[in-house]
Amino acid sequence: MANHKLAKAIADMGFYEFRRQLEYKTKLYGSQLVIVDRFFPSSKTCSNCGCKKADLTLSDRIFKCDDCSFELDLDLNAAINLSKVASSAIYSDSN
Repeated sequence: MANHKLAKAIADMGFYEFRRQLEYKTKLYGSQLVIVDRFFPSSKTCSNCGCKKADLTLSDRIFKCDDCSFELDLDLNAAINLSKVASSAIYSDSN
């Protein structure tokens, strides 16, 4: 929520309405919305080897894997993990 205008728009709308709009738009445009559990450890999981890191703090901005020494921006690491979940969900729905 670093973008204050976006943060205000989301706060005003509420997450339920935001999700409802996403569901509506994905059906309208023929795409698929994948909902991941809110407690899914996307930031704490290494996108390279899959190892879960227990001691990650909010001030950490770089993900450093203790097992494979992989380093990446924390948000990019989380985005890759979420992309993998979405890809596997889409693939499993098509089979």
